Amino acid sequence: MKVGVVGNPRYADLAAVLERMAREAPPRGITLFTEPRLAPFWPCPIPNLDTVRLDALLTFGGDGTLLRGARLLTDLHTCILGVNLGRVGFLTTATLDTLGQALDALVSGDYIVERRQALTAEIATGLGEVRHTQTALNDVAIHKGGVARVIRVNVLIEGENVGPYSADGIVVATPTGSTAYSLSAGGPIVVPGVEAMVVTAICAHTLAVRPLVVPASYTIVIQPMEGWAEDLLVSFDGQTGTTLVAGETVTVRRSTSPVSLVRLARDGFFTRMREKLQWGDLSERERPR
Repeated sequence: MKVGVVGNPRYADLAAVLERMAREAPPRGITLFTEPRLAPFWPCPIPNLDTVRLDALLTFGGDGTLLRGARLLTDLHTCILGVNLGRVGFLTTATLDTLGQALDALVSGDYIVERRQALTAEIATGLGEVRHTQTALNDVAIHKGGVARVIRVNVLIEGENVGPYSADGIVVATPTGSTAYSLSAGGPIVVPGVEAMVVTAICAHTLAVRPLVVPASYTIVIQPMEGWAEDLLVSFDGQTGTTLVAGETVTVRRSTSPVSLVRLARDGFFTRMREKLQWGDLSERERPR
């Protein structure tokens, strides 16, 4: 079984984790491949993951590491198993304590695959030429670079003008991304499996603008208003990005390929939401006995 490894180098004990992987993978019939940036952390040389078609991808870190791993995959049908080394790890399914069981489950196929809707964003010039294309599992955001300042954009959904947005930014999120940047901006939580996209303004400058939930089959176009295209950035999953200049547009639609996440535990989405996000936590309000 060919398994790729992606990790967060900022984790202090990453070398110890990878040494454990190098020791425990071969007896299970697992051949390891790594992203190049992790080469110094392995106890022995490991081939690069971009040289082979993987059966699965392991990510060591938090949700950000998993999101980065998803973008590294050339075949989005490859299953991703996230091992949480951080605090929340809402998208991950294993920990260091359960790593052995996770590897056994991966080899035996004893896991559930969650197909997560992703986004494809295209940035086109004023002449209609696409100059940049990027996929994102969580969200696509348009905002100012440097100092936080207001942006003004027109939003069109399925060719119909929704109207001008005046805000600190605008986020187009998947159901997976609805618990990330969009949620912090006041957007709703959308349960994975619901075919939808969420359009959320960041600190809208009018009470008349509220988050929109639209069918995943729709196409969303965002156009900077004339005179308001200076210093605009488009970011993908909050990790990579590019500039946006006057006359350019951002078109966001559902990706043709979903991201496949491994789920080991039998707990559902709402259990994870309650445990990871402390949803409905009233412990501080409990009356003393």
